Amino acid sequence: MKKIEDDSNNIYDKLLAKALTEDEQNSYTETLFESIRYINDYGEEFWFARELQTALEYTEWRNFKKVIDRAKASCANSANAVSDHFVEINKTIPMPKNAEKEIEDYELSRYACYLIVQNADPRKRVIALGQTYFAVKTRQQELIENYDSLDEDLKRLAIRNEMKVHNKSLAEAAKMAGVDTPRDYAVFQNRGYQGLYGGLSRKEIHERKGLKKSQDILDYMGSTELAANLFRATQTDEKIRKEYITGKEAANQMHYEVGKKVRQTIRELGGTMPENLPTPSKGIKQIEQEQKK
Repeated sequence: MKKIEDDSNNIYDKLLAKALTEDEQNSYTETLFESIRYINDYGEEFWFARELQTALEYTEWRNFKKVIDRAKASCANSANAVSDHFVEINKTIPMPKNAEKEIEDYELSRYACYLIVQNADPRKRVIALGQTYFAVKTRQQELIENYDSLDEDLKRLAIRNEMKVHNKSLAEAAKMAGVDTPRDYAVFQNRGYQGLYGGLSRKEIHERKGLKKSQDILDYMGSTELAANLFRATQTDEKIRKEYITGKEAANQMHYEVGKKVRQTIRELGGTMPENLPTPSKGIKQIEQEQKK
């Protein structure tokens, strides 16, 4: 069993300080609840109820136990197995004169913690912060699990739609850097592809895939290839904005370097180079039509 260590000894006091900004609240909340998160031998995360009790400012176990009971009822009402999320355990704690005492405790899943903060005293400021933290983290986990359950076509569709959004943002960032005309942007995009595809231009990638003139290369990429291109686009967008890149040549070079770095990472991980990945026979438009049906 591994505990996620806290880097700050007084994070609890900081969390209760009145003059916190919203960003500080989010940071402290995450640190507080992550600091008492454990990972078991199977890689599953959990929290001890006794430690969560302290974090949520409940001084007496009997009062916190009532909150746990309400959370367990909510779990049962939502058709979830209570025993999967609230695992009863007993702990032995030291007492004076070398004596020991056995106390009740629980190993709680993230969902159990979410239900607990939803059923806790809303007047406590830390409860509101806990509700936000566990709600966001639970939703993130749901999205990850849902994505993992998707078949290849739906993964492609999801990433392709993300690509459309981030390409718009990338175009805005490039324009801010001085990439003004459609021709300039075509050159800019081409440099990104050349970095990622080992020197191959967009036209050469198109030919390599055996596509018709009207077919977009992004519509004929598998989920792995699309993910690499999505990472290239988002990281270039971020670097142009954060580093205040100016000038067409500087923007083009940045796009090339980011693409090259993504390629290097794929190589280091032992992955297949994007130009060597198979081209799906089905385009994104066909997948969209099938989903509408």
